[in-house]
Amino acid sequence: MKRILLLALCLMCIAGTASAYQLYLKCPSDKTSTDKVSEIQVGLPVKCSIDSNFPAGTTFNLAFYQSQYTATLISKQPITIQENHNTQYKLIDTDGLPGGMYKVEIQFIGADDPRISSDSVITQLVNLIDRSGEIEITSPLTQDEKEALRIEGSIYHLGGEGVEIEVRGADGRVFGPQWIGTTNDLRNNAGKFTKKVTVPGPGSYDVDFRDAKGYIGKVTFKVTAPETPVATTIPITTAQVVKTTKPVTTAPPTAAPTETPQSPASPITVLCALGLAGVLGIAVLRK
Repeated sequence: MKRILLLALCLMCIAGTASAYQLYLKCPSDKTSTDKVSEIQVGLPVKCSIDSNFPAGTTFNLAFYQSQYTATLISKQPITIQENHNTQYKLIDTDGLPGGMYKVEIQFIGADDPRISSDSVITQLVNLIDRSGEIEITSPLTQDEKEALRIEGSIYHLGGEGVEIEVRGADGRVFGPQWIGTTNDLRNNAGKFTKKVTVPGPGSYDVDFRDAKGYIGKVTFKVTAPETPVATTIPITTAQVVKTTKPVTTAPPTAAPTETPQSPASPITVLCALGLAGVLGIAVLRK
């Protein structure tokens, strides 16, 4: 009887083991690390791998949380097990996120939670490290196409160790990744750099910075088209002759002088005149 019970227990254990499925989530650091918590620089994606022997078609959600006082969901994406059960890879964007502790977790959609094996790993802690504050840019973030792209600035406490830059535009990589030299600023031990990169045209360009410690951050520059001088048209004012029709004032005709009719000489006057003439005539004859 004892043998029968022992056999039954063994069969139950075997059956229980056979019904458990394995599920493994791994989100390693962006560089070699033995810590249980992955360290990722802000701006780099969290690269996760998922291995499982769940039946094909089984779907989970890969959730990404910010773990502060409360867990805040940042993103969620589905994972469906395929027939070949090959490792699946998912990327989680961290661009623009603040530094701090985060958590990646596989969430079950159906009643699959009780079916996983005890050695399954379904959560991963991620510590995002924000180094973007170490970059100081002194060249303008908006530049004319004729001057672009001038990248100047410094990296905090970098000294003369050099920095790697990569420039990407809307159509892909424009420059790098390439290491450029830095000069030590004796005031604060910062590493000063300068580089001019030829870009294909106007647009936004992301410049990624890395040093020996890893990824530092990204700075976005905007390149604008050169301003086209606008031709100024000076209006020519043509003097217009304004013809004003004035009414012609006709002077009234000057009346001819009117001859004043003379009054006929009185008879006395005539007689006196004749008498005077006679006297004068006699005087002449006497001479």
